[in-house]
Amino acid sequence: MSATILVKAAILVDGTRADILVSEGVIVKIGSGLSMPAGTSGAVTVIDGNGLTALPGLVDLHTHLREPGSEQSETILSGSRAAAIGGFTAVHAMANTSPVADTAGVVEQVMSLGDAAGYTTVRPVGAVTAGLAGLRLAEIGAMANSRARVRVFSDDGKCVSDALLMRRALEYVKTFDGVIAQHAQEPRLTEGAQMNEGTLSGQLGLAGWPAVAEESIIARDVLLAQHVGARLHVCHVSTAGSVDVIRWAKARGIRVTAEVTPHHLLLTEDLALNYDARFKVNPPLRRSEDVRALRNGLADGTIDIIATDHAPHPSEDKDCEWGAAAFGMVGLETALSVVHAAVVHTGHLSWTDVARVMSRVPAEIGRVPGYEFGIEIGAPANFTLYDSSVSRVFDTTMLHGKGQNSPYLASALPGQIIATIHRGYPTVLDGKLLSPEELAPYAGVNRG
Repeated sequence: MSATILVKAAILVDGTRADILVSEGVIVKIGSGLSMPAGTSGAVTVIDGNGLTALPGLVDLHTHLREPGSEQSETILSGSRAAAIGGFTAVHAMANTSPVADTAGVVEQVMSLGDAAGYTTVRPVGAVTAGLAGLRLAEIGAMANSRARVRVFSDDGKCVSDALLMRRALEYVKTFDGVIAQHAQEPRLTEGAQMNEGTLSGQLGLAGWPAVAEESIIARDVLLAQHVGARLHVCHVSTAGSVDVIRWAKARGIRVTAEVTPHHLLLTEDLALNYDARFKVNPPLRRSEDVRALRNGLADGTIDIIATDHAPHPSEDKDCEWGAAAFGMVGLETALSVVHAAVVHTGHLSWTDVARVMSRVPAEIGRVPGYEFGIEIGAPANFTLYDSSVSRVFDTTMLHGKGQNSPYLASALPGQIIATIHRGYPTVLDGKLLSPEELAPYAGVNRG
């Protein structure tokens, strides 16, 4: 079945109003006074875009979808649904599954499950080391040459702490323009760590997580990337010192990119005061000074993108004492609203900037084709419509993945995703996620 979508009077990121016509998975017209072409057949959808901001489909370079192996926490289907309601049309699934995504077979399985779900494009991230054990390289070449064509490799959740192994990984991926995404955490400096190291950790009696544990790995790895001439990506930057190191590296022409999470742009270590494990995350929430540095680093281009680090856990892993709780927060459903609050309301970013750091550049780093065009005639129809005028108190009914471990429950957040268009067909309409049955008519429409 073909799919035709007409969006009326949406606000583009440059502030202009326009109608957007989609046919057969492609944006075919942008202008004013557009109407459905004569003789249109198949699935037809008209969306009132008045007052809605049209953003290119969001791309997340860093999600944990947990499948295979931890389906009690999340599945690729449930995580894809969370992504769609959050405005994402492509996500990168991290390799710390069971079995680990360290072979061609596992990454192809992840991609196939994403295609079958149909809510978002799922791009697998391959492991850097076999089994995430940090002892020898994984089957990087086989994953790169597989049907999944993996281009991002990460042991996220664990640091590639062996300098020689990290060098070899950077050398390997350079041959096919891949990138190593490093979880920067020196393990010897963070043994037993529970929260940011500082005055507050001492008051609460929780083992401190020093900023230098992150900064020292970044400093080492940018020098290795310079030596090899390869691409390095730094995951979830959280400290002012890390921003300084990355800024220094970029000034020297080193091929480094970096991401920051929405929660590190908004939340601070003070939230640990009540020992609420929803706020326990890796890397930990930092000081307000770090939050300011991260916002400024994102605004000046030192930090390239925003990525969620969506990390769902079953309730028993979070509804317990702080020391026993798992690290991580869910973030796909709330990402755009948190970014709106943290850096758009504050004047650090415009909506054009948001399109850059949440769509075009993450797609460029991950080598996902089609996002370099944004919302333009001839571009693949991946976009989201966002109502920036509303405010909502976030609750569990707004969570569409399995994980309920959101730090924003009972918090007022701005904005709402009204529609998400993925590969030319809707996954969200009128603020509601389409059911699998409602997606079924699009089974043959640009879902390959």
